[in-house]
Amino acid sequence: MAKKVVLAYSGGLDTSIIIPWLNENYGMDVIAMIADVGQGEDLDAVKAKAYATGAKKAVVLDLREEFLTDYVFPTVRAGAVYEDKYLLGTSIARPVIAKHQVEVALAEGAEAVAHGSTGKGNDQVRFEHAYQALAPELAIIAPWREWDLKSREDCLDYAEAHGIQVAQSRTKIHSRDQNLWHISHEGGELEDAGNAPLDSTWTWTRSPQEAPDRTEMVEIGFEQGNPVSVNGMRLDPVQLLELLNEIAARNAVGRIDLVENRFVGMKSRGIYETPGGTLIMAAHRELEAMTLEREVKHYKQQIALKYAELVYYGLWFTPLREALDSFVATTQKTVTGTVKLALYKGNIGIAGRASEFALYSPELSSFTMGASYDQKDAAGFIRILGLPARTLNHLKKRQQETVR
Repeated sequence: MAKKVVLAYSGGLDTSIIIPWLNENYGMDVIAMIADVGQGEDLDAVKAKAYATGAKKAVVLDLREEFLTDYVFPTVRAGAVYEDKYLLGTSIARPVIAKHQVEVALAEGAEAVAHGSTGKGNDQVRFEHAYQALAPELAIIAPWREWDLKSREDCLDYAEAHGIQVAQSRTKIHSRDQNLWHISHEGGELEDAGNAPLDSTWTWTRSPQEAPDRTEMVEIGFEQGNPVSVNGMRLDPVQLLELLNEIAARNAVGRIDLVENRFVGMKSRGIYETPGGTLIMAAHRELEAMTLEREVKHYKQQIALKYAELVYYGLWFTPLREALDSFVATTQKTVTGTVKLALYKGNIGIAGRASEFALYSPELSSFTMGASYDQKDAAGFIRILGLPARTLNHLKKRQQETVR
């Protein structure tokens, strides 16, 4: 009986040629695991393609809600943004895919798992760290680190030689990854950081020039840091994000162009479209500003940086990430309320915030003096605060006199 390998299969260029390559070079039965994380494709067609290119079995798993509630929304609550811009759309999809890939491998009695990530990218780390954390007994096959194909053009040649139809062409060479949270674009003209993206490279969001000539208002409701409603309508996670994606995309919201530091040591350039996610993150920040105590808010900013690194580096299944989640969960107990956003040609304005847990007090912050804050108290506070500065000043003067 032939050994089995479970491949994380997308139907794109890389994984399409990996099935026949595994058949030829390993003689293993390939089980194609197709994860539905909201990439918007005809997954029945992807499944049929897997069989047509040599898979012995293909399974489609609907992971959309789990992807959002157990992976994406924790990054929202943490405020995780990598290098000031990247909302981690590809990064955070890998652990949920790898988890279910491992589960399929164990259920099918497979000896190995495989992925289509290159030896220069971050995804190889994300997949393989997850495999080792969840089922270290499984062998790992990474074709890009083994075969003699060196480029997208080589992969296209291989696909043509094996009669495999792929969406990429020699003139349409971008590498894209899409899910409910975002779509990424790499390759082509983007490899030169001096080039602006082509208009045709963006595929999801309208350009500011094409966006409506009027402001659109949208209100997002949260409960304990999780988005739960849009414009007063309570929605399940998938419906909520699909609606926000539609609203943001038509208003040109969610485009970024980033030169980032990959975990493997090099810099790379890509563009990302995260329409609904950009709205959610902006609204969540505003609600935290209303409800978190100052020291908690400031310390959480440090946690957010580390959390983003862990996700980007593929270290999801680690004790540190779990510990950080516990801290974040405590901070989110009062992050409940609504934030109203004003969208106009790619810009996001804040049109209102409300929370029953708001620490913001109009009485305290107003320029109108009230009985709840005695301004005379500030004098003693500032004098105590300035004690070290006064002491240092006296010391410097004595030292100067000694020199004279």
